[in-house]
Amino acid sequence: MNAVGQLKTYQLYIDGRWTPAGGDETFPTYNPFTQEPWALVSQASATDVQAAVAAARRAFDSTWRDTSGLERGRLLLRLAELLEENADRMARLESTDNGKVIRETRPQMLFSARIYRFYAGYADKIWGRVIPLDQQNVFDYASYEPLGVVGLITAWNSPMALLANKLPAALAAGNCVVVKPSEHASVTTLEFARLVEQAGFPPGVFNVVTGDGRAGQALIDAGVDKVSFTGSGHTGRKVAAAAGKALVPVIMELGGKSPNMVFADANIDRAVVGALAGIFAATGQTCIAGSRLLVQRPVYDEMVSRLVERAGRIRLGDPLDPETEMGTAANEPQFNLILDFINSAKSEGAELVAGGEAARDGDLARGLFVKPTIFANVRNTMRIAQEEVFGPVLSILPFDTEEEAIAIGNDVRYGLASGIWTNDLNRVHRVSRAIRSGMVWVNTYRASAAQTPFGGVKESGFGRERGEAGLYEFVRTKNVMIDFSDDVRDPFAVRV
Repeated sequence: MNAVGQLKTYQLYIDGRWTPAGGDETFPTYNPFTQEPWALVSQASATDVQAAVAAARRAFDSTWRDTSGLERGRLLLRLAELLEENADRMARLESTDNGKVIRETRPQMLFSARIYRFYAGYADKIWGRVIPLDQQNVFDYASYEPLGVVGLITAWNSPMALLANKLPAALAAGNCVVVKPSEHASVTTLEFARLVEQAGFPPGVFNVVTGDGRAGQALIDAGVDKVSFTGSGHTGRKVAAAAGKALVPVIMELGGKSPNMVFADANIDRAVVGALAGIFAATGQTCIAGSRLLVQRPVYDEMVSRLVERAGRIRLGDPLDPETEMGTAANEPQFNLILDFINSAKSEGAELVAGGEAARDGDLARGLFVKPTIFANVRNTMRIAQEEVFGPVLSILPFDTEEEAIAIGNDVRYGLASGIWTNDLNRVHRVSRAIRSGMVWVNTYRASAAQTPFGGVKESGFGRERGEAGLYEFVRTKNVMIDFSDDVRDPFAVRV
């Protein structure tokens, strides 16, 4: 095991400078494949966070709010280029930090760069609108202005992708930011700060403070103008409560328990692949995971059999090996939580048909590996069907009718994503309209694009990321009414 004293130490990035945490407190970040510490990260104090917010406020007032959209777009394009140029290095760092396989982290870096390019194109096109009024000789228009300083709080499962859902929209709109990544995976965000600096952004526009929930609470308390949070519903409630107390508006991108519905008329070959990708990609550690697979009875047995066979062939191993198909749980608490859910499902009577335990063979013994797990004949009232596992655990539920599929799909407190597998176009429209989720995939799953809005309903959160909708989360509307008549509109004038 590496000696902690020999590990690279990351400082905070505030006002364009690398700054030690005020209390000199650090903590190790662990490689979930080896379970060895590989870097030291600084724990920001409340004073550090306040300094970061103050730096962002100065940059906003002195420079960034008056920087042209053309220049903001140019800087974002340069940042996209640098992320593409460093994709391999950043992917290796992220896979080391959270155990996600390199075959997923590298494409995520490139997709993140695509999002930066998308918003770079928007930076000089944030146009207002002229509003026709009932009164004559009155000119009215609404314009969009940046909010000021925005706090961005990201989760550990995909730090760079989650940041890309927030940061380029905030910068394109003219805001300055303070980022607080998860304490379980902070390194790529800190390394990304070097790319921001290299791209030429003015000091203070982009700041990074690291640490546990104390740093997140301090960020809300420091007087930011909005918070965009991605994480669990448990932590999201705390963030929303603290933000509400401070009257700070929030964007909440929380968890999911997404129904992936396979009808008897579907292309089963495609549905099998879609179900596998929906739950076992990213080791199931994604809010959009299709963790509830609803299958119509005529094809139920075939789907279960084929999924069990395919799950047994998924290759686990070193996340940095391009041949590895599924990596580790990202950290030990999550690893233990996944196993707890598996044991709970067994005790409630769900039929275990694949996996169901930690993987300990050979080189896997030292890592936080969980075998791809499938439970059949799951009832929707079971804990495994109602709570977010955030791991490689699939629950398969049978249904008979379209109406029953919709009822089961909606009978959960989450509403982030959903999938429909069918060749019936009328059914596509009926079910898409009836299912209560922010996103619906038809004959595909986990597809994404920079142009499309992303977000959920119910306890999956509120607000939208990506697409045009994501941009307007980071502006406020100002209305201007101009009376150019010669009339004196005196409400106290004597009426004759």
